Amino acid sequence: MKTMWWRDMRSLLIVPMFKCLVAICLVISLLVFVESLYMNIVVIYVKLCKRKPEKIYKWEAMQEDLELGNQNFPMVLVQIPMYNEREVFQLSIGAACRLIWPLDRLIVQVLDDSTDPTIMEMVSTECGKWATKGINIKCERRDNRNGYKAGALKQGMRHSYVKTCTYIAIFDADFQPEPDYLERTVPFLIHNPELALVQARWKFVNAKKCLMTRMQEMSLNYHFTAEQESGSTRHAFFGFNGTAGVWRLAAMEEAGGWKDRTTVEDMDLAVRVGLHGWKFVFVNDVSVKSELPSQFKAFRFQQHRWSCGPANLFRKMTMEIIRNKRVTIWKKLYVIYSFFFVRKIIVHFFTFFFYCFILPTSVFFPEVNIPTWSTVYFPFMITLFNAIATPRSFYLVIFWVLFENVMAMHRTKGTFIGLLEGGRVNEWVVTEKLGDALETKLLPQVRKPRNGVLERINSKEMMVGIYILCCASYNLVFGKTVLYIYLYMQALAFIIAGIGFIGT
Repeated sequence: MKTMWWRDMRSLLIVPMFKCLVAICLVISLLVFVESLYMNIVVIYVKLCKRKPEKIYKWEAMQEDLELGNQNFPMVLVQIPMYNEREVFQLSIGAACRLIWPLDRLIVQVLDDSTDPTIMEMVSTECGKWATKGINIKCERRDNRNGYKAGALKQGMRHSYVKTCTYIAIFDADFQPEPDYLERTVPFLIHNPELALVQARWKFVNAKKCLMTRMQEMSLNYHFTAEQESGSTRHAFFGFNGTAGVWRLAAMEEAGGWKDRTTVEDMDLAVRVGLHGWKFVFVNDVSVKSELPSQFKAFRFQQHRWSCGPANLFRKMTMEIIRNKRVTIWKKLYVIYSFFFVRKIIVHFFTFFFYCFILPTSVFFPEVNIPTWSTVYFPFMITLFNAIATPRSFYLVIFWVLFENVMAMHRTKGTFIGLLEGGRVNEWVVTEKLGDALETKLLPQVRKPRNGVLERINSKEMMVGIYILCCASYNLVFGKTVLYIYLYMQALAFIIAGIGFIGT
């Protein structure tokens, strides 16, 4: 009797529900593939036609005027927000102060939110050192951390000397621009009054530190090569990366300046400025050195912020975008559908739900057919697109796929928290920088003692890994497919992450 009841329930309810979930995933798979294909077609067009920014926009090198001297150079403010950055503050301040630009036309503003008195003193000493060398450097502090980075940047803009500046360059504490950075980026803004932002790409000084940093490098290289390049070329719009960019102050003020309503103040500002009709340009040939998080815990916090923030911003700005009258309906459609919905929302949900739940669970439903194009062809093409962005890491592509699926769990969780405005929606944990990969030993490393193996256990990864392991074993014993090969590898990836055996 119980067997008959289970069979009826399985055939009338569970199997149809599972088929419905599979159908939804197939539709999303198609959307994600089309979006990826579109971006890469744009990139191929850029490469073949050599559509560099210098050919699309006017660009002329800055030269000193014989009569005016340096007065023809615009005033530039360089902002460096930081918080207890013991290992890297000297590098970022030093790099900013070495920028090639007339000294009387450059202001370096260090926005120090540090709470450690020792680090505060070190930062002040470093700023004083550069001040004696003729650099106009300001060390600004506030008595609270309201709004985190956005709050510090907003407070920094209130100083009277900022009003004398035309352009603002922003670098996070672990970023080191090359001396010619301003010379290569500012001319775009000078000669093209419709441009509001010039964004450079990131270059990673510690990419070879461990397998996890290699995986991050592959993902971020694809982000710049495909997402930023295609957005810049096709729509003159993309998300500001929060650092390594130069803004036109007038555009920022027109859009309302910095807001701390989400943890992605950079994307918030970019969307608002874009909705005012301003254009952005991404300069792939200009790169700024930075550091990737090499500790798994730090990377997880970063990915939570990077997935929760955009989802929360999407919730807050959708109607504002729809009601906007300054831009075309096509640009609004691009921002809502491509920029937010596909790339920031459903791609995380789909990656985790389909590859880490639907596919493993399908071993219990042999009567449900999942097309090969969704499990092999489309994933292969998308993976190939990503791998091409970092040719030297091509041999790691399988590890990258497994690692991305693991991280998709955290991104999915962050996305849901952002959409629903859950308890951790405004959580901001500063990504820890170690500074030991920058080939300069400046300060002694401060290592926190470990409390044992149990502290490293990540229960969510362990539970998902064990579930996929059970599915793989079932498929091996009772199944008629070789899906267990993938499932065993994916289960192992989750378990390795679960025991904390990843990163440094």
